[in-house]
Amino acid sequence: MTKIMIASEEFMTDGQIDNLANKLRDAARKYRKQFGKGHAQDVLELENIGMELLAPFRSRVEAVSSMIVRPGITVDRKRSSKAALKATGRNLYVDDAVVEIMPRGEGEEVEMIFFKPEASCYDSNGLISRGEVKRQCEMRSLVPDPRAQAAFNEANPAFADEKPNGCYWQDADGNWYFAAFGRWSGERCVNVGRHGRDWPGLWWFGGVRQVSKKPLDS
Repeated sequence: MTKIMIASEEFMTDGQIDNLANKLRDAARKYRKQFGKGHAQDVLELENIGMELLAPFRSRVEAVSSMIVRPGITVDRKRSSKAALKATGRNLYVDDAVVEIMPRGEGEEVEMIFFKPEASCYDSNGLISRGEVKRQCEMRSLVPDPRAQAAFNEANPAFADEKPNGCYWQDADGNWYFAAFGRWSGERCVNVGRHGRDWPGLWWFGGVRQVSKKPLDS
């Protein structure tokens, strides 16, 4: 578990604690029919149930604490995917069929967010699976937006020199695809294709915030 050092004046506020408690209360009321009264009482009597409930929240806080946030990224959704990639000024190593099905995304101005998973997410060979990348994105409420990521790398060409960054997406049949922006042998490149492999540890991952449009039922 990562230990985050925070100045005392920046501790979580009482208002935020109340907000967290309210969200848990609302969720419990919504799904109360899924829990038997007696079994619920048994769990509530467990000595460390508070800490167990807090653990997922702690994981989320730790996940977002290391993110790089870049607001105000302008994305031209009207131009073709190939044009969006060419605009980065990088050499293209792409599967044209995959480029054609790149998600178009939404929003003319977005907030791009990058993160690098913590060491525990990688296997003994220093690789992280596509499924784990997806899980890490979901933990941070991020969805892949390759067009927005291309626009970011267009506006910030040196970023990928130090932080090679990629994203994945899946089609309706669950097939995996990827876009990767980096620098190899002194050459700035972008690769787009079908992805059947895991990611090595040098990669950062990008996405945009996924906003829930459906509030909890009262």
